[in-house]
Amino acid sequence: EKEPVRYANLMYDRRVVRGNTYALQVIPVSTQPNPLEIQRQREAWKRALARKRTREQMQPRTPDPVEGREHIHVQTELYLEEISDRIIEVDTECQTDAFLDRPPTPLFIPAKTGKDVATQIEEGELFDFDVEVKPVLEVLIGKTVEQALLEVMEEEELAQLWAHQRAYAELRNAELAEVQRLEEQDRRYREEKERRKLQHMQMLQKQKETTEKIAARAFAQRYLADLIPSVFNNLRESGFFYDPIERDIETEFLPWLMTEVEETLERKVLGRIMLDSLICAVVEKRLDAFSHIPLSDQTEAPAEEPRPTNAAPRVAGETDAADQLVTEKEETDQPVAEEQPSRHISFRLDESDEVGTEDSETE
Repeated sequence: EKEPVRYANLMYDRRVVRGNTYALQVIPVSTQPNPLEIQRQREAWKRALARKRTREQMQPRTPDPVEGREHIHVQTELYLEEISDRIIEVDTECQTDAFLDRPPTPLFIPAKTGKDVATQIEEGELFDFDVEVKPVLEVLIGKTVEQALLEVMEEEELAQLWAHQRAYAELRNAELAEVQRLEEQDRRYREEKERRKLQHMQMLQKQKETTEKIAARAFAQRYLADLIPSVFNNLRESGFFYDPIERDIETEFLPWLMTEVEETLERKVLGRIMLDSLICAVVEKRLDAFSHIPLSDQTEAPAEEPRPTNAAPRVAGETDAADQLVTEKEETDQPVAEEQPSRHISFRLDESDEVGTEDSETE
């Protein structure tokens, strides 16, 4: 909140000078206020504001109005007066008479008093220039000569002082140059000493490190003399050193060979299962056919005995067709992108499988 403006009486203002000026209080030159005084004033103002707020809170107040109503100020005086926010203002004018021109005030000349008296003085009665000028000239010449002598003596003294100053400056510059030379020499000696000490310490450090490295190398050689063979033996026994060809055969070729053998055996088992199912189906059909033949056909049966022999080749042909379908399906199911050696091996295995199936059919 903005601090209110405080108006005071000019009679008690310290800045207004009255009476004797000997007791005048001098205002400080610096316009910068004292921070302690400003802080004290702020604290006093805060305390006064807090007291005012506490008094306002302690004063009894009317209760709050009911909803829909509000409190307003009411005049309780004997005579009522109109209260308005805007004060009525009226402009009026008046004309005064013009001032007449006043003539300038005449110069004041006092009245003449007394009588005029005159005295006649002839030339040479009161002052003789030739006689009266001698002491004046003597004084002027004496003072001039004395001043000239003083100036000459002063110039000689200044010349001596300057010569003494030049000699002193030359001596001082020579001494300063000598001091600087000695300081520089001392600095070089000190730096050389520190550098020599550092080199000696580095040499000792390197010598110590070298001896430690030699001792460590000798100890490591003696310690590892029996350790290296045992370590290599343990690694060889654990399988870290192996033949790459043998490992390749064990990890790549043998698993592939086992998978191919398993697939071949699965194809054989599947062919046998299909063959058994076909044989069962043919036997069932023949059994149904023989069970439905009439008696007249049974009498003619001896003449048609070669038919069972003809059925066997047809069954074999059906089995061959089934095996071919199964092999074609398995070949199509096999992955296309295989290496050339594996393809040759699979073709050889397939040929051996076909030979085995033909042997089984012939049997």
